Amino acid sequence: MYRFRAFLLLMLFTAMPASATERITLFAAASMTNALQEVISRFEAQQDIEVTPVYAASSALARQIARGAPATVFISANRKWMDYLQQQGVVEPSNRATLLNNRLVIIASRDYNTESISLDAGWPLKQQLDGERLAMADPDHVPAGIYAKQALQSLGLWQQAATLITRSRNVRSALALVERGETPLGIVYKTDAMVSPNVRIVAEFPAGSHPAIEYPMALITGSGREDAGNKLYQYLRSEEAAGIFHRYGFRNAH
Repeated sequence: MYRFRAFLLLMLFTAMPASATERITLFAAASMTNALQEVISRFEAQQDIEVTPVYAASSALARQIARGAPATVFISANRKWMDYLQQQGVVEPSNRATLLNNRLVIIASRDYNTESISLDAGWPLKQQLDGERLAMADPDHVPAGIYAKQALQSLGLWQQAATLITRSRNVRSALALVERGETPLGIVYKTDAMVSPNVRIVAEFPAGSHPAIEYPMALITGSGREDAGNKLYQYLRSEEAAGIFHRYGFRNAH
């Protein structure tokens, strides 16, 4: 009997995994979807940690985190929503860093009849839309839309554009409208345009026409997964991750 029990205990012990996989949640701006999928895959191959990504507009994600959503790490598409979480006491300054930079472009559907656009106050937007709309993320709440509005204002185009835009819940929704041919033109991040075979870039906004497009990243205080979260946080800042982000069109901020 003793030997039988010992045998059962041995079998139970050897059947148990050496270590339980830890699970963490990454909340990230929708514009990072493609790049982060590859980064997460590489990270998980090196760590016994499973990452569940949640992609949406930074504004929506920040509000969810402030209400207690179980995020471990958050990457925003602008400083405003990270500042908001810091003010809420959810993010500590010491656990926050600027990860990446991006650029803002105008995209067109593949069959659009103009090869390039000169972005200045004389751009005849209404005529070029020909009765249709300009797709962009919500300029009141979503970072990509806020940057787009600032750029159009800087170039003297906002008054004309304001009545011609279709507001989307995030930048990927704006991209999809142009991909499907529902709008002929849209404003998105350059990284969004680069991952789509169904659109082309017809103009890039001058860097000085809007504030620098920054992606701050932070560990969320009180998530209960700080150790595993810190491993992801550090990997996202590694040279290996930087190489992946660069291939998707992001610029490294450090």
